[in-house]
Amino acid sequence: MDIQNLSAFIAVSERNSFSKAAELLFITQPAVSKRIAALESELGSRLFDRIGKKVQLTEAGHALLPGALRILAELEESKRAIGNLNGKVSGRLSIATSHHIGLHRLPPVLRAFTRQYSDVDLDIQFMDSEEACSCVLKGEVELAIATLPKNDWKHLQSQIIWRDPLDIVISDQHLQARSPHINVAQLSKLPAILPSRNTFTRELLENALGLNEQNLNIAMETNYLETIKMMVSIGLGWSVLPVSMLSDDIVRLDVSGVEFERCLGVVSHQQRTLSNAARMLMIELEKQKK
Repeated sequence: MDIQNLSAFIAVSERNSFSKAAELLFITQPAVSKRIAALESELGSRLFDRIGKKVQLTEAGHALLPGALRILAELEESKRAIGNLNGKVSGRLSIATSHHIGLHRLPPVLRAFTRQYSDVDLDIQFMDSEEACSCVLKGEVELAIATLPKNDWKHLQSQIIWRDPLDIVISDQHLQARSPHINVAQLSKLPAILPSRNTFTRELLENALGLNEQNLNIAMETNYLETIKMMVSIGLGWSVLPVSMLSDDIVRLDVSGVEFERCLGVVSHQQRTLSNAARMLMIELEKQKK
């Protein structure tokens, strides 16, 4: 079974599009179609239904996908293991990180890393921390540098690099800013601008307050902390922000008995051999703890 044909099959299944798969693989759309046709001919089964502009996996396609992903993952694993033997730090290194960490934590790390290892081709993808961890689990990236989940994910291992204290905050122009001491019941009645549901930071906040979306007055949700800070600063509601992001136009609310932090760090797959480049980046990250 041709590896290029399998790669095309996986690309089309991920993008639900022949043209987008072609862009991903840096080949033409007819070349993608030819590879899929060859694979379908070899297997004697149609792998995609093409209905108008929509492309969907057939039953046979669904049956093939797990095995195809496993074959390519094992091939990449073998390439990494062989490449590591010469000790050279080079090649492509795919990482996923959150926008907040990418803006506020990673620049000095990546500056030092790229200066020392100029032969490494960094592929940095920005996404929510939850999605970044999922990408490591699926083998789409080697490392995630993200907010760490409260509970361990099966097959993933994590290492804390930064502890990130969090504060509940409100605009200095808000009436509540004149009396920053507040209890949870009072806080729950005020409009809130919060990280989206199912994010690690939102989970930490709800656990700390003993509240959830049913008993919070949620005015808005977004995954971008910079957007949350702006919305809070103009007086649209309270929220939670890292202490490192506080400024003069935002006031910390003293919520009785509530103190919490999140952990930021690096996530890798327990069953994946890391490339030399990934291991060197982890060493550079480790220096941030000192």
